[in-house]
Amino acid sequence: MKVAPRLKSIGSSVGVMSATVVSLSDFRISRLASVGAALAPSGVESSTQAIDFCFWRGASGDRYVHHIYSLLECPELPASNYVLVGRDEGGRRKVLHVGRTTNVAASLNLAEIRLRGAKLGASEVHVHLLAETDCQRRLIDMDLHTGLFAVAGSQSRSA
Repeated sequence: MKVAPRLKSIGSSVGVMSATVVSLSDFRISRLASVGAALAPSGVESSTQAIDFCFWRGASGDRYVHHIYSLLECPELPASNYVLVGRDEGGRRKVLHVGRTTNVAASLNLAEIRLRGAKLGASEVHVHLLAETDCQRRLIDMDLHTGLFAVAGSQSRSA
């Protein structure tokens, strides 16, 4: 008669392995929400503040989640990517500019975004905060610019 082998347990310790499945998109959204809450205008409770997000698709097909601020209520920004957006009469969004912040000082980044936004007639700033390095921010900038301005000559990079 054949007997099935038994697993040996040494002492009272039993080797247990466990795993947790993490949804990367949920992680990114929660990370963006925590960063967005930290950037909320002072005096506003993050639990009562409505957080609006949208996704912009680059030429690569990658989608980038952006936190939406009005041009006037946008907080000072650390290193990040942004999209300046206007609204037409029907309320539809129109992308006016794609860029990335380049200053170490968050207040200078905000000043440049507001100046460019005012010149272009933007009413919203869509901010992507998940790129961790300048190289990633440059790649996202090029991907979004190419994807959102696919028609040659529709917007110059220097605008």
